[in-house]
Amino acid sequence: MTTAYQQQCEQLKQQPKTWLITGVAGFIGSNLLEKLLKLNQNVVGLDNFSTGFQHNLDQVQRAVTSTQWQRFSLIQGDICCLADCEHACRDIDYVLHQAALGSVPRSIEQPIATNSTNIDGFLNMLVAAKNAQVKNFVYAASSSTYGDHTALPKQEDIIGQPLSPYAVTKYVNELYASVFKRSYDFNSIGLRYFNIFGPRQTPEGAYAAVIPQWTAAMIAQKNVFINGDGHTSRDFNFVDNAVQANILAACSTDVNALNQIYNVAVGGRTTLNELVELLKENLAKHAVNYTQAVIYRDFRAGDVKHSQADISKIEQRLGYVAEFNLAQGIERAMPWYISHLQGQLS
Repeated sequence: MTTAYQQQCEQLKQQPKTWLITGVAGFIGSNLLEKLLKLNQNVVGLDNFSTGFQHNLDQVQRAVTSTQWQRFSLIQGDICCLADCEHACRDIDYVLHQAALGSVPRSIEQPIATNSTNIDGFLNMLVAAKNAQVKNFVYAASSSTYGDHTALPKQEDIIGQPLSPYAVTKYVNELYASVFKRSYDFNSIGLRYFNIFGPRQTPEGAYAAVIPQWTAAMIAQKNVFINGDGHTSRDFNFVDNAVQANILAACSTDVNALNQIYNVAVGGRTTLNELVELLKENLAKHAVNYTQAVIYRDFRAGDVKHSQADISKIEQRLGYVAEFNLAQGIERAMPWYISHLQGQLS
């Protein structure tokens, strides 16, 4: 049976559109770029390279044909500059707004910088996209918005109090998007990502995500640290699922699907202890054997204990199907980790 996503991809091949990806040199942005170029779309990218990398774009270039790569143009600019946003939005059909200053711990250490990028920059992009009359504006929201609400699975219309400045900024994004619909009749869709992982996610730095960080540590035979007792659980989601959600959201014309918030996840829950064992098993298939004991330390400020998404809304309204569960995603990502993460964890 052909999925809604497969049908949409075929339609895009027949009728190419022009897309803007902010944060195009980042982890999710570069994966979106690769998929869209392989669908023969025209893509403009905006990035200031504060958290994105040229080598991500280089990898995309190697993954597509020379003709497809020529459909991409890069603007080195900043979403905190309205003029850059206006320049990037010219003649654009769909905006995929991924640019942000991520990480809960970083936001606790740098609340002003987080606010500036994630709220001021977001508002700049909304204004620029509205003025350019783009068809649809899709933005990266966050599961951190659920805050201290403990019920599982997480449903989009029930949230708690934010636990970090980062969570505040992502919630404000949702509020601004809603107001722009009411005030200007401007369409948008927010995608609450749950622990996205996959190729091009950096293991480096104090704010690295857990899967690439642990995988790099295991490859290098270094210590793996768990914040807490290891029973903390997350709904880990392979990046290809997030790419699907962005494309389906951008291309939607259903009034009941537009101007909504959607969870983007698998709908499962895996503890950090279980994740460690799964990574070990997959690395062993590539002749990397990790036998060191995990080191447990204090829980991290701003983190929630458990996270799991209810994905029924995005399934019903956008036709989303989580193609890859955690095990399948790690299996697909592991060859990239093996070839790119050697020696990157100092």
